[in-house]
Amino acid sequence: MEAKIFFGSTEATKEHLSQRRSPYNGEVVSTAPICDASDATKALQIAQAAAKFTKASTLAQRCNWLLDVAKKLKEHKEDIAKTITDEVGKPIAFARIEVERCIETITLSAETMRTMHGETINTDAMNSGKKTLAFFRREPAGVVVAITPFNFPLNLVAHKLGPALVAGNAVVLKPTPEAPLCAYKFAKLFIESEYAIPDALSVVYGDAEVGSALITSDIARVVSFTGSVPVGNIITKNAGIKKVGLELGGNAATFIEKSADLALAATKCALGAFVNSGQVCISLQRIYVDAEIYDEFAELMAAATKTLKVGSPYDDETFMGPLIDDEACTRAMQWVESAIEEGAIPLLLPRLEGRTFYPCVMANVRDDMAIVCEEVFAPIVSLVKVDGFDDAAHRMNNSPYGLQFSLFTNDVKLMNRAIDELDAGGIVINDMPTLRFDIQPYGGVKLSGVGREGPRFAIEEMTEIKSIVIC
Repeated sequence: MEAKIFFGSTEATKEHLSQRRSPYNGEVVSTAPICDASDATKALQIAQAAAKFTKASTLAQRCNWLLDVAKKLKEHKEDIAKTITDEVGKPIAFARIEVERCIETITLSAETMRTMHGETINTDAMNSGKKTLAFFRREPAGVVVAITPFNFPLNLVAHKLGPALVAGNAVVLKPTPEAPLCAYKFAKLFIESEYAIPDALSVVYGDAEVGSALITSDIARVVSFTGSVPVGNIITKNAGIKKVGLELGGNAATFIEKSADLALAATKCALGAFVNSGQVCISLQRIYVDAEIYDEFAELMAAATKTLKVGSPYDDETFMGPLIDDEACTRAMQWVESAIEEGAIPLLLPRLEGRTFYPCVMANVRDDMAIVCEEVFAPIVSLVKVDGFDDAAHRMNNSPYGLQFSLFTNDVKLMNRAIDELDAGGIVINDMPTLRFDIQPYGGVKLSGVGREGPRFAIEEMTEIKSIVIC
């Protein structure tokens, strides 16, 4: 159960340890070292020394490194999946899917880097220019700090480690405190690989003290963070002059237009709202429904939700397990109760057993209710009656968040309007806004973040362009 710390290639256990208890049954499932700012500084210094070796390494070695990790992940798939379930309560079927996605992300990072290149520039294209041999190429930024959340404790780490390392950087990873053993096991595959570049990856656990030491250091050249808006705001104000990539909160919405396949839309919306217990940045939270079909869709949505199995995350058939902690449960229940007091109507009554918050579908909500205007990060979805697309688009865009939206319709012209008019980093047509492919550019606008993930796009964020002219 013990998760150790990696200072580069050196494995160590600190004197003071913290315990991680299962959000499902409260059993101790792992322990992790308690780190401080001095540990963060040590890891950064090791990464700084290693960065010159990662930069000098061949692309073949780095690609082979990642592919070797992907191979080892396949061999340890069930163990890693169970660790995810143990530490964050994700249903085992979805934990296995996360491992599969992680394997794809790591593999794709290697494949993408093989084909990324610079290009030549025609410097005689301008009257002020002249003929030269001019080109640019991409070089590693140096040291990347990666800070990751609990909801995808493996694949979101992969989205940072894969692009950063294959591009030739050294990395200091601060994983979520909720899943220390998952991060340790993943990092161990990198560090013990026969293709590993010594000291290129360090892992430090910790709280705000450790995070602050990492992001404010002049050693770090890139900070890649996935998490909350308040923390993202702190990073932005304190990071200094370096690249900062932020994948922050969301308040995903969809519009159900009257020409849509309502049964399909209801099924997809139930999945998008309640997968991972709503603990996804792009969890469907707001469903805007054309007034003409509102009642019919509400019935279908409630029925689709009732088919989802809630229970033990260790059961292969379970769709939804527990929330991450007691605080999340309390907040979710308070928001639902507050909305009901203000006039909202639950189509499925709010129900909490231990840390398992059963899926809740709310109707008769207003735009100023917390369950509509804030990110709930819980299995709560709200149905809002609207007068067509213009009304829906205005309400969807009237949010400080803009990560992903979707639209259900068979009207091609409306699809094109939605793509143009909805203000978000991603638009999905005829599926849930919770849909994400790891190959795509992923990120938001407004408070939802800065920069894009997805291997190709993350590599661009984690490299610098060097321009060369030979006269």
